[in-house]
Amino acid sequence: MKIVTLAENTSVSEAFKNEHGLSLYIESETHKLLFDVGASGLFVENAEKMGIDLSQVGTLVISHGHYDHGGGLKNFMEINDKASIYINARAFENHYSNRVNGEKAYIGLDQELRGNPRLVFLQDDCVLDDALCIFSNVQGTRYQPSGNQDLLMEKEEIEVCDDFCHEQNLIIREKDQVVLLIGCAHHGIVNILDHMASNYDLDPNHVIGGFHLYNRSRKISENHQTIEAIGKELLKIQASYHTCHCTGVEPYHRLKAMMGDRIDYLATGSVIKI
Repeated sequence: MKIVTLAENTSVSEAFKNEHGLSLYIESETHKLLFDVGASGLFVENAEKMGIDLSQVGTLVISHGHYDHGGGLKNFMEINDKASIYINARAFENHYSNRVNGEKAYIGLDQELRGNPRLVFLQDDCVLDDALCIFSNVQGTRYQPSGNQDLLMEKEEIEVCDDFCHEQNLIIREKDQVVLLIGCAHHGIVNILDHMASNYDLDPNHVIGGFHLYNRSRKISENHQTIEAIGKELLKIQASYHTCHCTGVEPYHRLKAMMGDRIDYLATGSVIKI
């Protein structure tokens, strides 16, 4: 299996542009798929540089309804006319983020795409085939990101704290390997892993995605004690971790100091082979 980072906040070199967002291309023995499409069409540009033909992608999974993960959706539809696009039924609700100046910014998806017939709206877990499973409805409350307090959704025309029911995660199985892909882990990375273990009797061999340990609105990271507690929980599972995006640079370095070669950072242009 090959996993390529097409968009992330940083880059492996000046050859690749980056943005605040995430897009991962995965090629396994049986699938060519995308997990998220970043904030813009940048993922398409970087795919071309890496010789990846996105028109051949058969499955796209959007992790949640924020622009930095679904902003490139229209760009994808323009170059790919065959992929099934799996997205949570609540992903197109209006989502906002507090800003330090007291204003609120819209961070949701392009509402004009909501009625596109290619979208497959999910409310619950969905087993696509023997290799792919999408799950949501994580209920745990351990070490939930404090940055969630600045993320809002519109409910009955009133802005309330986002409950992240629109967030979903992807399990990929290939031979004896189990890969977990997450977008921003708004439900908390520990709770997502707990949910996977209790509902699927599975621990992943590889965990890939953002852990949301940095509040971009306030430009502050989770406190040291919380990061260390999360690191200890991650070490209990015999997995390798590849994190990025909303984890934040400082939290990553703290986790790296604890976890050593069990954790690495993804950047635009990076390639993982499993």
